[in-house]
Amino acid sequence: MSALVLDAKLDKKADLAGPGIGDYKELANILPKNYRSLLTVRETEQAIFHVKRYIEDNLCKELNLIMVEVPLIVDVDSGLNDMLDRDGSRTPIQFHISNDHDLHPIDAQVVQAATKWKRIALKQFECKVGEGICTDMRAVRKDYFLDHDHSAYVDQWDWERVMTAEQRNLEFLKAIVNSIWKVLVGAEKFVQSLFPQLNDYRYPNLPPELEFFHAENILEMYPDLPRKQRETAVLQEHPAIFIIGIGWPLKDGYPHEMRAADYDDWITDTHDQTGQDTHGLNGDILVWNHVTQRRHELTSMGIRVTAETLKKQLKMAGQLDLLQLPYHQAILSDKLPLSIGGGIGQSRTLMLLLRKAHLGEVSVTVWPKILKEMCAKKNIELLE
Repeated sequence: MSALVLDAKLDKKADLAGPGIGDYKELANILPKNYRSLLTVRETEQAIFHVKRYIEDNLCKELNLIMVEVPLIVDVDSGLNDMLDRDGSRTPIQFHISNDHDLHPIDAQVVQAATKWKRIALKQFECKVGEGICTDMRAVRKDYFLDHDHSAYVDQWDWERVMTAEQRNLEFLKAIVNSIWKVLVGAEKFVQSLFPQLNDYRYPNLPPELEFFHAENILEMYPDLPRKQRETAVLQEHPAIFIIGIGWPLKDGYPHEMRAADYDDWITDTHDQTGQDTHGLNGDILVWNHVTQRRHELTSMGIRVTAETLKKQLKMAGQLDLLQLPYHQAILSDKLPLSIGGGIGQSRTLMLLLRKAHLGEVSVTVWPKILKEMCAKKNIELLE
């Protein structure tokens, strides 16, 4: 069954049943046949830590960042947790800390991403324009459908950098994206120098440069295809792309994909920069994965909201009540720096660079029994 047909089935299920719904019978057709890992489990672990160090060091060098600690849990009342989308379907894990026999309790949440926290951290760490932070972030997203490249356990290089108002444009966004791409291409060459068997003719290396597409452009190219199918189609022709403007409703009435309303700016009109009907200063890096023969998302990032765009996006999302939370109040009162930031999926990146068929080959987490049995039949050795 082709990737386009599988994406059509999965898109239809998502449209009908909402996020986090899938079918393991369909997933069985996604996992590759005749798969053999190019690295042993021991070599895989060695490669993971070499690549992680390379990417952290070079990401900090390219973007002028420092590595900092990042929270695993946040106070519910802070408004710092990432809701991932704006329909409220992906909720964080929440728990009560009784603390001192409930005299001084805290209601806490496990982070789903450190997106909002990082912007506050920029101020705490006294970052100036052109400086920023990078984190080795861990999170839990309990509402994902667990498949070959989605896990309840999330690991990311979450980064954030201070910028100026004049830099809030597509040219600056693209420059930062290209710097990140340079690091990822370099990481692939680096790990192949350590493990030459990864340089396999069946799995072409990443192209040296990304291609940029606006979400509006991809809809025009494939007007009759749902979102994931559009990505699949364009990646088969252009194997490494950055899609700009994710979250703004397109001409068909739907956004390319849902985005939360209170971090990335997806509402800004960029017609003056493109000469087209385009919006948004954010986007995703996607590549064609030659092992799985499918679309593969590596990072989501963007220029962050201002006080003005925050209010506009929350109004569109029907979430103006969030403006009362401390994080949102800090943006409205200009107490937080203007910034650009994103999250690069660690396991997603490692899966790609180490030519793996499943996230579970590079990260230790929980998987349903049906998926573990399916992987065992396909020579996919999940870490336990």
